[in-house]
Amino acid sequence: MEDFYEFDEEYRDTIATVDAEGKRIWVYPKKPTGRFHKARIIVTIVLLTILFAGPFIKIGGQPLLLFNIFERKFVILGTVFWPQDFFLLALALITFFVFIILFTVIFGRVWCGWACPQTLFMEMVFRKIEYWIEGDANQQRKLDKSPWTGEKILKKGSKHLIFILISVLISHTLMAYLISIEEVKKIVSQSPTEHMAGFIGLVFFTGLFYWVFAYFREQACVAVCPYGRLQGVLLSKESIVVAYDWLRGEPRGKLKKKEPATDKGDCIDCKLCVHACPTGIDIRNGTQLECVNCTACIDACDDVMEKIHKPKGLIRYSSHNAIKDGKKEVLTTRVYAYSVVLLLMMTALTAFIVTRSDIEATVLRVPGMLYQEAEDGKISNLYNIQFINKTSEDMALELRLENFDEGEISKVGGEKMTIESNGKADGVFFVKLPRELVKNGKAEVEIGFYRNGELIETETTNFLGPMGNRK
Repeated sequence: MEDFYEFDEEYRDTIATVDAEGKRIWVYPKKPTGRFHKARIIVTIVLLTILFAGPFIKIGGQPLLLFNIFERKFVILGTVFWPQDFFLLALALITFFVFIILFTVIFGRVWCGWACPQTLFMEMVFRKIEYWIEGDANQQRKLDKSPWTGEKILKKGSKHLIFILISVLISHTLMAYLISIEEVKKIVSQSPTEHMAGFIGLVFFTGLFYWVFAYFREQACVAVCPYGRLQGVLLSKESIVVAYDWLRGEPRGKLKKKEPATDKGDCIDCKLCVHACPTGIDIRNGTQLECVNCTACIDACDDVMEKIHKPKGLIRYSSHNAIKDGKKEVLTTRVYAYSVVLLLMMTALTAFIVTRSDIEATVLRVPGMLYQEAEDGKISNLYNIQFINKTSEDMALELRLENFDEGEISKVGGEKMTIESNGKADGVFFVKLPRELVKNGKAEVEIGFYRNGELIETETTNFLGPMGNRK
């Protein structure tokens, strides 16, 4: 049998949600039912529970996840990362990106249909509310075309009110991941004038989420999301996607009584797979960038196959080669290559995190300050030192000179300093050296940072002094 791509190539030049004049076609997907949809409901409940509970979960006193770009503080699984750890975050993001590539090469856009927040909220929350208030697809069309009556105003008004309330909840949750749940509580419980930036942020995100889920909808996946665009270069003929078995289904045709069906495929051209698609595509045309692998077409087709006493799976999770040649080869050379790269990156990331020091110190001479010479002949320099405590315990530090026994270091205002857990602290220190140790006007000093008598970190800096030695 000829490849099914010969039937209709027009879909390659246009997207299903835009007409010939460039105007948007509003999608009214049929209310989904079936075994895959039930499984997605369970997955959605689990993932959304984790999402909304995340800001309240603490590990070692730190949030589960925090991406505070304003204070440049990031927390992943209770571990705090500061700007000094940026290379670790960059490596983690690259590792995650490689994982996404590998996952997509094998399983296509399963992430989009089963775990992406956009799909979960759109299909499993907002559309559910729409079905509950306005009815199934045909009822929604009829309501939109009908004149404005009291019933229509009530339905539309209540729907959008609920949409706004859910958008408020989502925006507060997002802000909790950005600035912490404690800061969000302050914004909510106090006057907006006391936290104007946070208040404006909440209003902005609320409006953005409401607009996306009430109006923009599937266009976020089709026109905005870069992951959908990457699909074209990541997928191969061995990738597992939601696929139509054209060998079994074609030639398609209506099922009629008293008519032999020996010359027809199993597809009866009912178009329920098209009506069920939330992005408006016809999966029978093959894999398309709009497809998010949500399985709505699988459930719709399986229901039809069951009614006409045909085997399920005309539309199913499969690959192009598995359908065409009967080969289910998933572990290709490409997959092995990505797997090796991912393993190496995960190993490196783990090693860097395990060997990460407990503190990070930055030592800088106070700008504009020259060296000072004391009556005893010693030369002193003044330094600013910033400490970052990466542990979950308060830390008392003592500073010592490591490479000069005759030198000394003293803190302005005391000998030791305490840095709060996962916090920052600044201090001002004098370093003194005998004049004879400062050769040619400079020396290199190594400062050791001790905790309970144990050396945990060292930093090297320059020390300035007069040129030449005094006779």
